Amino acid sequence: MKRSIYPSDITREQFEIIRPILESAQKKTKPRKVDQYDVFCALLYLLKSGCQWRMLPSDFPKWKLVHYYFTVWSRKKNKNTPSTLEGVLKKIGQRAAFEKWEKMQNEYGYR
Repeated sequence: MKRSIYPSDITREQFEIIRPILESAQKKTKPRKVDQYDVFCALLYLLKSGCQWRMLPSDFPKWKLVHYYFTVWSRKKNKNTPSTLEGVLKKIGQRAAFEKWEKMQNEYGYR
């Protein structure tokens, strides 16, 4: 099923630049069933809209899967290094999304 295009989406070309970074955050033990592009766009939708996890539009992957990737990509190797998510948001020029992500981290104590 083809999903809708949202204003928060990035292009496939932009995603291909950050794909290796995102994939390196987690060991690949079996083939992925969900396109990580859709997961990342769902995460951008969440960050830009400020909606609740369970309110993700139904054409995105399930919210629990998006949340799982959020936790994987938000991990820091140590206190002084940025997380994978922080790095890719900066790399693709999503400053506003990065700032919302930082605010959410501080509010909910994810750091």
